[in-house]
Amino acid sequence: MNLAASHPASMQDAQDGSSGRIARAADTALKGVAFLTPALDFGIRLFVASVFFKAGLTKIASWSTTLQLFEYEYAVPLLPPELAAYLGTAAELTLPVLLVLGLGTRLAALALFVFNIVAVISYPDLGEVGLKDHQYWGLLLLVTLLHGPGKLSLDHLIRRRFG
Repeated sequence: MNLAASHPASMQDAQDGSSGRIARAADTALKGVAFLTPALDFGIRLFVASVFFKAGLTKIASWSTTLQLFEYEYAVPLLPPELAAYLGTAAELTLPVLLVLGLGTRLAALALFVFNIVAVISYPDLGEVGLKDHQYWGLLLLVTLLHGPGKLSLDHLIRRRFG
């Protein structure tokens, strides 16, 4: 005797029950991932910001060395070396702060993305490892630029308040 033929409704209920449990489990997993998304967004911003901010601190720690590097090592296009040194250092010290705070985040990420490209172009002796680092940072900046700052940001608070 075929049970499925004699009780087709009960077989369908059993199938719906197992697929329903799978759907609920998947939904719970996705909600868990969504719960972690703001922390990941913030972590990406914090990591990239720390890299650029530390580079800015290194530049101001020995300003005469920084000026010499911009004069003789870095070939920043279109700018005189001293102006490039001032602008580059200012970018490395201000834009990361905006990233961490999540204030004007997409604009700060875009500016650092362009800054990162200029850094690669300007330093011919970067090497393979240095280039990979810059590619990695560029990718993380693109994530922030395209995805936005996330919920753990001043941009999010401002948007919610004035919306």
